[in-house]
Amino acid sequence: MKFLFDLLPVILFFGVYKLAGANEDAAFQMAGAWLGDGVTAKQVPILLATVVAILATFGQIAWVWARHRKVDTMLWVSLGIIVVFGGATLFFHNPTFIKWKPTALYWLFGAVLAGSALLFRRNLIRRMLEAQIQLPDAVWERLNLAWAAFFFAMGGINLYVAYSFSEEAWVNFKLFGGMGLMLAFVLAQGFFLSKYLEEDPQQ
Repeated sequence: MKFLFDLLPVILFFGVYKLAGANEDAAFQMAGAWLGDGVTAKQVPILLATVVAILATFGQIAWVWARHRKVDTMLWVSLGIIVVFGGATLFFHNPTFIKWKPTALYWLFGAVLAGSALLFRRNLIRRMLEAQIQLPDAVWERLNLAWAAFFFAMGGINLYVAYSFSEEAWVNFKLFGGMGLMLAFVLAQGFFLSKYLEEDPQQ
C-alpha cells in the first residue's frame, strides 16, 4: 500500500497526461484558465500533468503530517525537486525541465548513498535494513554500492528515453519502465541476499 502511495504523483501524472490527450478541447480550456495565455494545444497534456503531480506531492505531505506529525526527509526532497523542475516547466511552458526531474532525483539519491559511504563511512542502506536482516560487512558495502549504481543508471536511462523517443513514450516509461526496472532490481537483490537468509531461517 505504501508503494502505491509513494507512486501516487507518478500515477496521477500519467493519468492526467492520457486524459488530457484524449480530451483536447476541454483540456485546452482548462489549461488556459489555469496557466493563462500562450499555451499551445501540444503543450497542454504535459503542463496539466505537471500541475497535478505538484499538487499530489503537496497532498502526500499534508496527509503524512496529519497522520504522523512527521514527514520523511525523502518526501521533502521529492517535493523540492518537483516544485523546482515542475515550476520551471510551467513558467517557461517547456517540458524539458520536468523530463529532467526523475534524473535529478535518481542522481541525488545515488550521490547521497555513494558520498555518505566514501566521505563519512556511513552505509545508509545498512542503516535502513539492518534491523530486518544481518549481513557481513562486505555484503553491506556491495549492497550500498549496487543501489548507488542503480540510481545513477536510472538517471541516465531516463534522459536517454526523454531525448530519444516521443514525449508520450517518455510518459509511459516514467510509470511502467521505471517501476519495472525497480522491481527487477529488487528481485535480483532478493536472489543475491537469499543465501544469507537461508543460513538463519528465523531472521
